[in-house]
Amino acid sequence: MEKYFLEDDIKLICVPAKSFPDGVMEAFERLAKKTSSKNGRNLFGISYPGKDGKIIYKAAANKLFDGEAEELRCESFTVKKGNYNAIFISDFMNNISDISKAFNEILKDPLIDPNGCCVEMYLNEKDVRCMVRLDPVKFIEEE
Repeated sequence: MEKYFLEDDIKLICVPAKSFPDGVMEAFERLAKKTSSKNGRNLFGISYPGKDGKIIYKAAANKLFDGEAEELRCESFTVKKGNYNAIFISDFMNNISDISKAFNEILKDPLIDPNGCCVEMYLNEKDVRCMVRLDPVKFIEEE
């Protein structure tokens, strides 16, 4: 596990999956249709537990301009800047289960933000960084 510092908030447009994990690919397909082009976009997966304990998953891409989510009839979401625990996964499509293993490992850390979420930051078509924000009250950056 590594520490990863996100300098700025990342504003996203999102399409919720109808179910998790089965609806994840379909959510990314719906997102691709709405955005029609990945030109200048990075992809993300956002997940967190719902009130009923079921996982809520959102396929996401960075916003290109303010108001884009509303224009495309998508949800908005912000990945907050700050310190994260992260695990890098290479060639994730051949190791899909490694994503859940990474989050299971990260979520063991008592310093994670209890109001945070699991963030999949897709770096390209093969690599993903799995991240969970650390609680800024509990986490004191080492000098």
